[in-house]
This record gives sequence, C-alpha cells and structure tokens, in this order.
Amino acid sequence: MTLNLYFSRQMKLMLKYIAPVVFFGLFSCAQQNESGKQLTEKEVVNSKLAIAQMLDNWHHAAAVADEEVFFGSMTEDCIYLGTDASEKWRRDELKHWAAKAFDKDTAWAFTPFEREIYLNEKGDLAWFDEKLNTWMGICRGSGVVVKTAEGWKLKHYNLAVTIANEKIEEFKAIEQ
Repeated sequence: MTLNLYFSRQMKLMLKYIAPVVFFGLFSCAQQNESGKQLTEKEVVNSKLAIAQMLDNWHHAAAVADEEVFFGSMTEDCIYLGTDASEKWRRDELKHWAAKAFDKDTAWAFTPFEREIYLNEKGDLAWFDEKLNTWMGICRGSGVVVKTAEGWKLKHYNLAVTIANEKIEEFKAIEQ
C-alpha cells in the first residue's frame, strides 16, 4: 500500500512538473529556416509552390523529351525507382537507359493530379507523394527533394503502379 502511495505521489509530481516541459518541447518544434528561425507561413507556402513547380516542370520535360531539364532537375546522386523490380538507377544510369526515349518527341507523359508536399524543420528538405495519370493507368510517385544553390532538386523518386486490393490475386498470377 505504501509503495502504491509513493508511486502515486511520484506520478503526480511528474505530471505537474515534467509533463508540461515535455509537451512544450515536443510541440514547440516548429519549422525553422536556414538561420534557425521559425519558418514563416509564407516561407513554407513559397517552398511548397517552388517544389510543385519543379516537379511539374520535371514531368513536362519528360513529356516533351527535354533531357536537359529532366535530368537537370535531379541531384547527381539521385535514385530513381521504376515500376519493374529491376529498375533502380542513379541519375546518370537512368539517363543512359532512357536515351532512346528522349530521342523521340515524348519520352513518357505522366500527368500529376494530386500531390502532398511536406517540409522538414529547416526548410531545406522535403518529401512528397503524388498520383499520376499514365499510359499504365493511375500510378503513384513519391520522393525526396533537397534545396540546392540552384533551387529544389530530386534526390529520390519512386514510381509505383497502383493495383486495387481486390485485384491483387490476379496480379500475382500474372507475375508468376
């Protein structure tokens, strides 16, 4: 009984003094800019708009076979994951693989129609997910972008074909 009373008092003290400090610490971690100051709402909005524009330009560059813009929107060490399990490339490997596609009028045309963008606390790293209309049907893209001296660039991109859950068994049969 005295042991329970002791722990009960300790819990009350912890809730009274420690919990507010933890709560304040967790929820005061607002987004910060490069100088360590909290990002303003305008900075967050402007960063997300710049990222969205870069991604739209990147997709458009593939649609018009603009190799310079497409690969220039990626960091040198960018990783691109395609829909095939074997498709994992660094930027320059993808450039070599896609060379014939970029020799045409259109390399491929993916049109984003839904996108969410998230920023880290410093405002120099972001991740996103998007839905795309493609020749394969609706696909999902997700990735990581970094803020560079030249602006936002792709660091990692993953393209995935979406399959309705009720069709997974049919899909598995095709894969075998």
